[in-house]
Amino acid sequence: MRRNGNSKNGHSKNGHATRKRTALPRSVSKTRPTLIVIGGREDKVGDALVLREVARHVGTGKLVVTAVASSDPDGLFEEYDEVFRKLGVRTVENLEIRSRSDAKDKKVVSVLDDATAVFFTGGDQLRITSQIGDTPVFNRIREIYSAGGVIAGTSAGASVVCGTMLVGGTSRTSPRLGDSVQMAPGLGFIRDMIIDQHFAERGRMGRLMGAVSQNPKTLGLGIDENTAVVIDMAESFYVVGAGAVYAIDGRYISYSNVNESDAEKTLAVYDLKLHVLTEGDAFDLTTRRPTSFGAIEHIRTLEAAAKSD
Repeated sequence: MRRNGNSKNGHSKNGHATRKRTALPRSVSKTRPTLIVIGGREDKVGDALVLREVARHVGTGKLVVTAVASSDPDGLFEEYDEVFRKLGVRTVENLEIRSRSDAKDKKVVSVLDDATAVFFTGGDQLRITSQIGDTPVFNRIREIYSAGGVIAGTSAGASVVCGTMLVGGTSRTSPRLGDSVQMAPGLGFIRDMIIDQHFAERGRMGRLMGAVSQNPKTLGLGIDENTAVVIDMAESFYVVGAGAVYAIDGRYISYSNVNESDAEKTLAVYDLKLHVLTEGDAFDLTTRRPTSFGAIEHIRTLEAAAKSD
C-alpha cells in the first residue's frame, strides 16, 4: 500500500530513498540538559527562528547572557536582552566578566542563582576558556547544565562547548599538510566533537576535514550562519534555521596523508563520510546517522497551540 507517493519500504515513486520519520528528539520537550549551538550571525529582526528556539527552551526560566568572548562587550548584552524579551523571555540578566578575577567574585557568581539557561555571545573562544575555565562561574554553569538547563552559544560561543575546540586554520582553500589547524581545550560540555561556525560563508570545509583527519574518532560539525543544532544530552541533535549543518564522520577513513612531512602537499583522505542536514533533520550521535524528520513541524505546532491559549 502506498500513501502520498511513498512505498512502505521507504522509497518514493521515482525510486529515491525518502527520510523516515521516527521518534522526535527528546530535547523538543525542553526537559533534559540541552546545548543550542549557533553558527553565528543569527537573525535578530525577522522571524528570528534560531533565537526563538533558545527562548522556547528557556520558557519561564531565567536566562543569563555573557559577552565574555568579546573584547568590546559594551552594547552586546543590551542587544540580546531586547531580542530575547521580545521573544517572551521574562528574566534576562547580564553576566559581566572582564577579567579572570571577575569569574571568581561571589557577587558575579550570584548572577547565576536560579538561572535555567546561559547564552554565550560571539567573539574569541580563547577569551571564554581563559577567563572562566576552572573558576566558580564555570562550575556553576556546569551545575546548571547538569540539572537540566540550557547552554547556548553563537560563533565563538558555539565552538567552546566542545572538549576540544577549533580556534584557527586556513579557510577557503584545499588544506595543505603544512597548514596549521589550531585546536585548544574547550569547556567540555560535549566530547568527541569539533564544531566550526560561519561554515559555508567562510569556506571552512577544508580546515574541518583537516581537524577530523587528525583524530578520526571525532565528529566534525560545520554550522552555517543563522543556523543551529539543538543537542540533547550529547545523544542526538536536530537542526533549526536557514542554512545547513555538515556532519563529517572520520571513523571509516581508510587512508590519509596527514603524517607525511611535505608541508606543501595537499591533504588526501579516503572514505570520509559527509552528511548535509537542514532544518527539520535530526541526527543520532551514537550511530552517527540521520534519524528523524519532523522535529520542526512539531515545534511549530507547539508554538501555535501556545499562542491560541
